[in-house]
Amino acid sequence: MNFEIGIMTFGEVTADPVTGQVPSPQQRMRETIEQAVVADEVGLDVFGVGEHHRTDFVATASPVVLAAAAEATNDIRLTSSVTVLSSDDPVRVWEQFATVDLISRGRAEMVVGRGSYTESFPLFGYDLRDYADLFREKLSLLLRIREQNPLTWSGRFRAPLVDADIAPRPAGDTLPIWVGAGSPASAISTGKLGLPMAMPLLLGPMNSHVENAELYRSSARAAGHDATALRISINAHGFVGSSSQHARDTMYPYFATGMMENNHQRGQGFPISRAAFEAQASPAAALFVGSPQEVIDKLLGYHELYGVSRALIQLGFGGMPQDEVLAAIERLGTEVAPVVRREVAAREGSTG
Repeated sequence: MNFEIGIMTFGEVTADPVTGQVPSPQQRMRETIEQAVVADEVGLDVFGVGEHHRTDFVATASPVVLAAAAEATNDIRLTSSVTVLSSDDPVRVWEQFATVDLISRGRAEMVVGRGSYTESFPLFGYDLRDYADLFREKLSLLLRIREQNPLTWSGRFRAPLVDADIAPRPAGDTLPIWVGAGSPASAISTGKLGLPMAMPLLLGPMNSHVENAELYRSSARAAGHDATALRISINAHGFVGSSSQHARDTMYPYFATGMMENNHQRGQGFPISRAAFEAQASPAAALFVGSPQEVIDKLLGYHELYGVSRALIQLGFGGMPQDEVLAAIERLGTEVAPVVRREVAAREGSTG
């Protein structure tokens, strides 16, 4: 199984902690597309755009951003990271991503989830008390849409469908659907469905999701799926510097600002000291930050711990200058990814 490495963003709009300048939404959007182009040029596998529904994030309509990226790139896969399916309409989600798939000539996929940021629920008229039920029903409908057209269906949270012709259909045989799963219950339900799982790991020890991965595979086996063929992705923050010190000195002020200003969905920011950041950058902790060799080691560590076949790194969080982000993308594509792919292929006894 090939090991895929990519980048992801939520398009946050944050004041630069060094200059105080705030990028316009237009500037941040142009920078987001430029990041996709560079990631494609240096041979990365995946470009992801997630959605948060606030003015300090520009990428609320991730399929639209991915459509623009599709026209500007050639080979890189294009995914959401994540689509908040609980507060969206599965029919519309399908239509948008199938359209991106046609524009990109078969490079689209989606990661769907409940949403760790919950602003979209009142925005689109949903009750947070239905948080789990909404996702369960909407994921079921989305999978039915992928499997069957026309479709007859009825549920609790949406008008029924009667011989509904849902178009377009994707460029290829199917449209990949991953599930973003950060809890044991999510891991179990995703395994039962036999869907690939994306694990978000914001902070903490690298091994904090080992139990979830085991629950995912055991529930998949119990449901009759071939657990060895299922895919797991790890999604985490990071930065690839020219050296270990350069990476840490560059990332820390922006990451700390981003955690305070963009991570306040429950009314307050998340302070992180330099000492705490250094601990999270250590070999056994979550962040992908360091020299190219350190990031190689971290990626191989995640592969060994979880058997992951994909890693998406959120580069530049907190309004990092575009030139630093692009340089990190280039290092990831040219210095890190080839080594990791080769080492994983050797471990798994394939040619990768």
